[in-house]
Amino acid sequence: MKKCKIIGLTGQTGAGKSTVAKLFAEYNIKIIDADSIVHKIYSSASVCPKTLAAAFGNEVLNLDGTPNRPRLAKAAFSSKENLALLNSIVHPFVMYELLLQIKSEIAKGTETVAYDAPQLFESNSDLICDVIVSVVAEKSVRMQRICSRDGIAPEAAEARINAQLNEEYFRKNSDYIIENNKGLNDLTLAAETVLKQICPR
Repeated sequence: MKKCKIIGLTGQTGAGKSTVAKLFAEYNIKIIDADSIVHKIYSSASVCPKTLAAAFGNEVLNLDGTPNRPRLAKAAFSSKENLALLNSIVHPFVMYELLLQIKSEIAKGTETVAYDAPQLFESNSDLICDVIVSVVAEKSVRMQRICSRDGIAPEAAEARINAQLNEEYFRKNSDYIIENNKGLNDLTLAAETVLKQICPR
């Protein structure tokens, strides 16, 4: 069975990683979205929500047994220890589902898959990737984007930024860096340039 190339797509919160994923998809790259996987494992049918409640309390669950994501985020981002606890619970569930989806794509004959994952390194998912692409941006730009996107206060946005790996880590551990401090045209050109190097036609 032919192996497909796996691109790990990650980056700082608010840097524009999801936009880059959409640009990659336009080049017939199959996108596997970590957030979609999390949505699946957060269903009431999964064991994951019960495990989260045991760690953070029943208040992080909705009445239907699914995680209340704003409450869970508030609890997780309150400290690096709590974020590490959340990751230690969620990441094994995510990895299992990711491997199932990759296996399915290989069976279909898919040549290239991009795994869009904000926690790529923290979950050790980078270990199964052939190449890592990270999207970065200046802190002030990311702060503005996060506040606008999620409707939260600057203090909450800064807490999310501080809970993540720093830019130096992304630069040291990635094969390609896409900087997104300007407009969509510049981002599109940067994404195209990286893809041409990863997947030469």
